[in-house]
Amino acid sequence: MAQQAVAPVKKPEPLRETVVVLGDVVPISEGEAARPVTVIDVQPQRLLSSDVEDLMRTDASVDVQQRAAGGVMNDVSVRGASFEQTLVLLNGLRMDDVETSHFNLDLPVPMAALSGVDILHGEGSTLYGSDAIGGVVDFTTWQPQASSLRLRAGVGNFGEDQEGLLGALVGRHWSTVLAADRDHSTGFIVDRDFRTEDLSSETRFASPLGKSDLLFATDDRTFGANLFYGPYNSWERTKGWFAALTQQINEHDSADVSYRRHTDEFVLFRNNPAAYENNHIDQSYQGDVRDHRELVKNVSLATGIEVTTDQIDSTNLGNHGRNNGAGYAQLEWRVPGRGSIAAGLRETVFSGGRVVSSPMVQGTFELKHAVKLRGAVGYGFRLPTFLDLYYSDPTKRGNANLQPESAWNFEGGADWYPTGDLAVSVTGFTSVQHNTIDYTRPAGMTIYTATNLGSLQFSGVETSAQWRINSAQTLKLSWSYLYGTQSVLNGLQSLYVFNYAVNNGRAEWTWRLKQGVTLQSRLGVLERYTQAPLPSQAPYAVWDASASRQVGRWHPYLQMTNLTNTGYAEISGPPAVPMPGRSFVGGVEFALSRAH
Repeated sequence: MAQQAVAPVKKPEPLRETVVVLGDVVPISEGEAARPVTVIDVQPQRLLSSDVEDLMRTDASVDVQQRAAGGVMNDVSVRGASFEQTLVLLNGLRMDDVETSHFNLDLPVPMAALSGVDILHGEGSTLYGSDAIGGVVDFTTWQPQASSLRLRAGVGNFGEDQEGLLGALVGRHWSTVLAADRDHSTGFIVDRDFRTEDLSSETRFASPLGKSDLLFATDDRTFGANLFYGPYNSWERTKGWFAALTQQINEHDSADVSYRRHTDEFVLFRNNPAAYENNHIDQSYQGDVRDHRELVKNVSLATGIEVTTDQIDSTNLGNHGRNNGAGYAQLEWRVPGRGSIAAGLRETVFSGGRVVSSPMVQGTFELKHAVKLRGAVGYGFRLPTFLDLYYSDPTKRGNANLQPESAWNFEGGADWYPTGDLAVSVTGFTSVQHNTIDYTRPAGMTIYTATNLGSLQFSGVETSAQWRINSAQTLKLSWSYLYGTQSVLNGLQSLYVFNYAVNNGRAEWTWRLKQGVTLQSRLGVLERYTQAPLPSQAPYAVWDASASRQVGRWHPYLQMTNLTNTGYAEISGPPAVPMPGRSFVGGVEFALSRAH
């Protein structure tokens, strides 16, 4: 009797082969990268978390400061930089909001239509421009390999209900994805209800002109904003529209154009809208042309030119606009198996003639025993938002005389890959900042005013380890420590800059069982620096767990957050903005798929 042939089991790719696209001129493996970059694969975890913010928390260098669940009003910082010093991208295009950086994470694309999140630690202004002082977060959209349909529904406590839809069609030379989701809650306390809705359509096709990618997306978020900006029962509604076209020109060149519109309706007292209300409409345009080519063997050059225009029409801030143009170049030399060195420079010209230069040098050196040394020096900058410049309410005042922020960033570290299943990384870094923008006030006063602080310095260390225990289990550990110079305040009270995480530890364990069942557990322990008159915030722990099944047509899932029922606030105020206690969301996804 003849024996039946057994297909060989495919060995998982080594961890160092994870593709990195941020901080370099071309996609490279993690083992070659000169900068720490966290790469998060969204699709396998889309039923294990309610939003991408939960996925980003697994990186201890990332501090996500939420005011509410459901993707409502989230700030993100990297390496202790303020939320305004972190650049957010969507497919490499700017999402930072010119009204206020509180809206940078108002992503209009549903989580189900995202492919990944890449997080660059440290300066990124040389390649990406303004706001990239502490880091860069790039969300990438999902490209289907087969026609499919997914329908999702879930319910939870605090009156929460979720619905989602994703449809994908794949042809020989084209594909299109339509996605929508809705999340609603009556709130865990008074005036903390919310409703978020997202809708996106993305079409990719190949033609004689090259590959094209056309994306349209919109979102609508309505939420009670109790304590968000002060001791008020506020209410807010934001809407966003985003359109982008990416066009391949030839083997070396590509071009992008994008348009983003965002509106913000804010009511200070929800029970008395006539007392104080603001309406803001901001618009941003971006266009760029990029070129990358190999000059000689192992030597590559990336160049590009960019133009951006920002406008705002506001009942509180007035009508303003600004333009800037930039050109950049980065030259890189790689010696396979030995290391690399790269140098880059961006020249940015702003309205009024101001010019900012952003140089960068980075390199790696590979040693024996799978050890890689790396280091980088770079210069980042940020323009004030229109809210920083012109805002006025009963507790805050803008300052039209603000100067742009700038920072020199220095870092050095090592990566160790003893086996294909284990990766260990450690990095030390320092950020020397000038004209950092914060809202400050003298002790005893009630109004915060936007101010340029003098020179200040943040230094720290970040570590991470990723271990593929076996073919079914993965363990990720990370910890970061940060120290900041507070003497620059000279007795003033700060609202944002000194709300950083001193110690941040994260652990994530994932177990993929048979029959498509996945169990995941995440634990975070965080100690945050806070100023007088608030007491220093004691360390707190938050434990989340989830389970899902993603084979067949029916995909049940259960998401359990804050199982420790910890009372905590990621925005420490004053006043502090409390987060929900223990909560559960469960549901099911119905899926159909047909390979092309």
